[in-house]
Amino acid sequence: MFLLILVASTNVFPQQISKLKPKSVQKETPREFQFIAYFFSQAVMNNVYARNPFLTGQTIGRLFGANTTTTSDAETFYFEQRILPFFIYQPKLLNGRAILRASFEIDWTWGDQSYGTGGNSGAAISADQVNIQTQNVELELIPAPRFAINLGLQRLFDTPYNPYRTVFNTMTNTGYRLAFWGTDAVGINLRYDGDFSRYKLGYYQLYENNIQLKDDVVLWELMAERDITPTWQQGLSLWYVMDRANGAGGVSILGQGLNSLLNEYNGTIRLPLGNTVAKPYKADVYWLGTFWNRNPEFTLGRAAISGFAVTNRGSIDLKETDGWMKKADIEGYAANLRLGYKYGQTADDAILADLMITSGDGDTLSDGKYSGVLTGNTWAAPGAIYISHGSYLLMPHGNVVNRFVGAMNDISNIGLGFYGGSVAVQKSIIPNKLAAKIGYAAAISQQAPPFGGKNIGREINGRISFQPHV
Repeated sequence: MFLLILVASTNVFPQQISKLKPKSVQKETPREFQFIAYFFSQAVMNNVYARNPFLTGQTIGRLFGANTTTTSDAETFYFEQRILPFFIYQPKLLNGRAILRASFEIDWTWGDQSYGTGGNSGAAISADQVNIQTQNVELELIPAPRFAINLGLQRLFDTPYNPYRTVFNTMTNTGYRLAFWGTDAVGINLRYDGDFSRYKLGYYQLYENNIQLKDDVVLWELMAERDITPTWQQGLSLWYVMDRANGAGGVSILGQGLNSLLNEYNGTIRLPLGNTVAKPYKADVYWLGTFWNRNPEFTLGRAAISGFAVTNRGSIDLKETDGWMKKADIEGYAANLRLGYKYGQTADDAILADLMITSGDGDTLSDGKYSGVLTGNTWAAPGAIYISHGSYLLMPHGNVVNRFVGAMNDISNIGLGFYGGSVAVQKSIIPNKLAAKIGYAAAISQQAPPFGGKNIGREINGRISFQPHV
């Protein structure tokens, strides 16, 4: 009897299921509009300040440089705050083939200023400061799977990855790590992001100046990266800057270009070209390089390696009475090697070593040649943000709002070049929540500055970080 009941029950069950009405799985409707905001606030205590009162809002560049930053026996203490709002619009009408992005920046130091205009301030009592800064307004068109066209004011990063679809940490540890280009620029690029390869071709209008004259600064870029193995990526790149502006345009009164005050502010070399309005210069600058990485973020094993090698070439001509004459050649190089070993459970359980060398020039064009390197900091402030180097004082670090300052703000080291690096030991005390780090960094100049030595500095640094939620 028991067996008969069991069989009957098994026969009835599928019949009951067959009578149920089928239900379709509801797919989540893609949102047309998204808003994301990154909020950052911190208290800072150090002994670095800008002597020029007009530079207390935002200070960028080399310590003891033209930005008037210096040190003192007194300690500075202040609070600063930043919010980066991102607006993303993907109209359903275009079926996911177009995405409009806009991002802005609002920075201030608590209690700095009110009822004024200008960025990087506006948190004094009563507030009411006009201080919203536009970072990006760009349109991404997707004509076919894995292809994208980015048009407008957008990220200009020296990485093969799409900056709008890649986390920032990846871009600081791959490609050229933002050591040559890390800023925003208006232009257009075409990219292909495949499973095993990535390609990017871009054009950017750095400065237009007079639309009826050939006095612009433009940048062309070509980057390609291929997965040689599942863990090893190798890439090639070419950048070309055509500078016909003779220093016109630029950052406020500092100008831009090879012989501008901006170089003294940023910590790059100011080449004594002797150019004037009547004797303009023109420059063609190239960067040809290769980069590689294997497991740079410890996602596929315990060992990590990444690096790059770049040769910087070009020519500078000066217009004389008899026509254009060669003023100088550019012949520089830079190389980087980053090594890591993850000994524990998380990426914070690691030992890291980061080495860098750049060529330098010690005779200030007396031989008709500049032997150092150039970066985006020659044309923008900042134009390159190399912040993953492992130091906190020798070079600027990224945990800042208004004061992006280091003893060496650019890898060119005011054209003198350098060799140095850092080592660090990290430990995740509570996995993915509480981590600690201790590190050491040092740098030596390739060429000695006038009335100075080659030692740039040494530092011991440490960090304790806590993340409430993973």
